[in-house]
Amino acid sequence: MSFTINESVLPLFPRLDDVSHHLVDRIPALVDELFPLPGRFRAGLPRDVATLSSLLTFNRGERGGAYLGKAPFLSAYLRYFLPWNVYRLCRLLPALPLTLSDGDSIVDLGSGPLTLPLALWIARPELRKRRLELRCLDKTGAALDAGKKLFDALSGGNSSWTIRLIRAPLGAELRGPKAALVTAINVFNELFWDIAHGQSAALTAFAERNVQLLTSLITEAASVLVVEPGIPQSGIFIAALRAALIERGRTPRAPCPHTERCPCSGDGSNHGKAKWCHFAFDTSDAPKPLHKLSDAAGIPKERATMSFLMAGKPDDMSEGFITRVISDAFPVGAPLYGRYACSARGLVLLTGSRAALEQRPSGALLHLDPPDERSPLPRDPKSRALVVKI
Repeated sequence: MSFTINESVLPLFPRLDDVSHHLVDRIPALVDELFPLPGRFRAGLPRDVATLSSLLTFNRGERGGAYLGKAPFLSAYLRYFLPWNVYRLCRLLPALPLTLSDGDSIVDLGSGPLTLPLALWIARPELRKRRLELRCLDKTGAALDAGKKLFDALSGGNSSWTIRLIRAPLGAELRGPKAALVTAINVFNELFWDIAHGQSAALTAFAERNVQLLTSLITEAASVLVVEPGIPQSGIFIAALRAALIERGRTPRAPCPHTERCPCSGDGSNHGKAKWCHFAFDTSDAPKPLHKLSDAAGIPKERATMSFLMAGKPDDMSEGFITRVISDAFPVGAPLYGRYACSARGLVLLTGSRAALEQRPSGALLHLDPPDERSPLPRDPKSRALVVKI
């Protein structure tokens, strides 16, 4: 049985438009201008980037608390991790259903050097004239100060946004009105990293505690946005976060096309297959100096990955057979290729020609003709996914 797409939908990770591309390209040069690196330290920058990368991944136990308070690490973060994180968010934010009005406030947890405000300014130009208050919380004051300096330079110093820097740990009491949006970008993985892989119950309890924190900061009509690295542990956490938010009446808005049980929870509950929800996209339009530094540090980034969730007030989900593509294409038997996708009916295996599947990349939302109930869809014997031929 073959299916056709009956509605065209914007991709989840659109290419940067010309204006956004120009602003993202400016960040490495602005960092060098605002935080000049003496020549004698320039040669050691790739080494510092590689060292910090290892402390953020494999050697987290050696990192210490306020690592961004150390000058070499802050310099490496501003020149490598910040631009990459801004770029990744700028590929995501245009597709999200953000609704912010004059007078609204945003709480950005673990803001660091204001990664989210910078990306939001670049990727959502319609918000630049809105009178928004952004409360940016982080335990490292040096990172917050650097981010504010960079934001002022990028925005021309006359932004209509009010940015309040709050030096405090996650969970600190925040003054002010409830927010219309609370964000946490690359924050929770620093906390759940010590939970052993396979300990899904502990990760679920961690997610439930933090849903309580997130929802305590926002209004009933507000949204939550959490973005994490696209690793298995993040996928398990995001799935647990999703379930806890649904229990509290917060509907997934992206990337999920449904509110049913997550078929990609990463914990092996999907017929023993530990698939986790994450997305990947190529980075050919990222700043060239950033690619050059990545290569010099020995950590080139031809593709970016992420696991994320946006949830908000209950909303009518689109009807029909809707799937969100969540994997790369892979051969399933010549001449066919396949991509996994998520749906309210569970995991789906989309199959078709390689050309057809390349037109539906990771993140694409597909509205398919509903299947004929008289002819049940076959299941893939390996993954138990419903097989849909495009």
